[in-house]
Amino acid sequence: MGAYTCRACGFENKEGTSICNKCGNPLDVENKKLLNMRYDGRAIRSKTRNQSIVDKIWNFFSSIKVGVTLIAIALVASAIGTIFPQEIYIPNTVSASEHYRDQYGIFGQIYYQLGFHQLYSSWWYMLLIALIGISIFIVSLDRGIPLYKALKHQNPKKHAAFLKRQKLYGEYNNYEQNDVDQLLSHLRKKRYRITEKDGHYLAEKGRFSRWGTLC
Repeated sequence: MGAYTCRACGFENKEGTSICNKCGNPLDVENKKLLNMRYDGRAIRSKTRNQSIVDKIWNFFSSIKVGVTLIAIALVASAIGTIFPQEIYIPNTVSASEHYRDQYGIFGQIYYQLGFHQLYSSWWYMLLIALIGISIFIVSLDRGIPLYKALKHQNPKKHAAFLKRQKLYGEYNNYEQNDVDQLLSHLRKKRYRITEKDGHYLAEKGRFSRWGTLC
């Protein structure tokens, strides 16, 4: 039996799956830690593939740390670019090197020599912005597709082992159908979306908020 074969129903799940996509049973039955419900156990590409050069490039740009680092570099460079005026704002009657040297001294010379006088049109700054765009695009696909599938195919019927590994969990044995109807009515008044399957209910509200972060 493979690592991604469900011991409860025998279903063969994709590599990287943490919850059985058929019965909802956690695949790591020995682990007692809280489960991450964000993707309902869906496999994330960057965490399951690392063989080809395409996989390595994908995994590099899908890293949140890489994206944040690129943005930080762009912010620092942009801030430096505002210390002195860009070349397009200086008089055309003087050369750029002389202007920065005469107006700002040694710091102006360093500013000019490092190319910050034409920062926003420089090749490396444009490349940096392009890399940030690629990172955002790949991260969105890498996390967005599993999240979309998880939200589209939510199963109201959850495995007992799955429920017991949530932060909030409780069991109620002595209840009647009238109690269930009152609870559902109260949830609907609070604008919860109720989904039912085989006597199991899923109450959901604010689904859009789950798209707030894909990290």
